[in-house]
Amino acid sequence: MWSHQHWQDSVYGRETKQADRLARYADIFNTVEGNTSFYATPSQQTVLNWHSATPESFRFTFKLPQTITHQKQLLLCGQELNDFFRVMTPLIEKTGVWKIQLPAHFGPEQLPVLKQFLAQVPQGLNYGVEVRHPAFFAKGDAERALNRLLIDKGINRIIMDSRPLFALPPSNAAIIDAQKKKPRLPVHPIATANTPVVRFIGQTDVTEPGFTQAETVGLPKNNDAFFNNWQKQLPIWLNEGREPYFFIHTPDNQTAPELAIRLYQTLREQIAAHIDLPELSLLEKKPEETSTQMGLSW
Repeated sequence: MWSHQHWQDSVYGRETKQADRLARYADIFNTVEGNTSFYATPSQQTVLNWHSATPESFRFTFKLPQTITHQKQLLLCGQELNDFFRVMTPLIEKTGVWKIQLPAHFGPEQLPVLKQFLAQVPQGLNYGVEVRHPAFFAKGDAERALNRLLIDKGINRIIMDSRPLFALPPSNAAIIDAQKKKPRLPVHPIATANTPVVRFIGQTDVTEPGFTQAETVGLPKNNDAFFNNWQKQLPIWLNEGREPYFFIHTPDNQTAPELAIRLYQTLREQIAAHIDLPELSLLEKKPEETSTQMGLSW
């Protein structure tokens, strides 16, 4: 997301109009998860507005509509697929990954359906597949078959890291809701194509200002313990010439921007001797400054 009321003060500034939030977001970060496309295809004018609000270097990631992935489960959906990409055409050059999120009941027996669907989508674009069926995480024949299919097709396997979320006690409504909606699955950091995607469901970072003592009871001080493994894996991917996309969520997303920047800077400092990543800041940028360009997407 790029529009969150809590971010009006912490990210955008009170003078920023709601219609200008995406442009301000793109001044700081260079990619975003466009989850709204999962629920409904945006209007043509909205797509054009998103295009004009972002620099050429900015990259969206859009989920394919749930009518395709969940209701029709990739079957007999050619018209819906054509309609979606027709509307999204102005943003094709600015979209880093088109996400195919599959329901938890989409299992190994449906891999032939996925294979056929991957041959049906517009070719020459970059896709990622997110699976949630437990068999695809058991390191058995089903997972090997999935990974082989994705490697053969050059499709990224989207990685969900929900460990931080489920390490939290169910101490407030936001955490309880997130734990109901997000999958609790093993983390297998495999890159099946050139742009591995990680969705990190972090914990509300109470090291950031603005939280009362009552709100921080039971919450950890930071997410570093869960990020340590990614500090090792991300440089490996970068050294291999890959372009990882790393997205930060929290149960209420209030401090997700600050957490993303802090974890990014932690990574940046660790690998500074080998890989040069630019600085990120929530500080107001001067009009003459150009947009941030990065190889690692957050």
